[in-house]
Amino acid sequence: MTGHRLVGDLSDLPDHAFGSRSLMWWGVLGFMLIEGTGFLLAGGAYFFLVGHVQPWPPGQVPPSPTWGATFTVLVLLSEIPNIWTKAQARAYRDGPTRLGLVMMSIVGLMLLAVRAFEFGGLNTRWDADPYGSIIWALMFLHTVHIVTDLGDTLFITVVSFTHPIDGDHFSGVSDNCLYWRFVVLTWLPIGPLVYLGPRLL
Repeated sequence: MTGHRLVGDLSDLPDHAFGSRSLMWWGVLGFMLIEGTGFLLAGGAYFFLVGHVQPWPPGQVPPSPTWGATFTVLVLLSEIPNIWTKAQARAYRDGPTRLGLVMMSIVGLMLLAVRAFEFGGLNTRWDADPYGSIIWALMFLHTVHIVTDLGDTLFITVVSFTHPIDGDHFSGVSDNCLYWRFVVLTWLPIGPLVYLGPRLL
């Protein structure tokens, strides 16, 4: 066979996309589904232990609510710069997108600092008993997600200042903002389990 048959011309197709038209978006979605399943399993283990360990908590002081409430307020407020950053990326604005990435990096670092105080206020060791183990497990799982997103955000931020921002970078910023929303939303059931469960169950 000496010739080539032209099946179609794809030269006019875009080299990037946002949302469900992006392959990376589907990867992030799959990542969130897998990790969300992990959170569900941990929550199931929590309620299993509640039914088998009485009283709950077993002779221990419930976690101090001060840092937990502080974290909750801050993580909810973090959606404001997150939404703004995503909008700037989708509008292809270089400067504002860089600013948004810097803000979200600071937010992540600040929340990790608060989380460190949270661990100190749990009033139990991770190896004290089943209650302590599941409380620490829930907090550790969520903290890993903060660290994961922060690492990604810091990397994208550095790249945005050392390289020109193209369409793929803007799309990546948008997907990163989606993952941060997942971090925020997963705290809404975990926080009450950690701080209200020992007081109400």
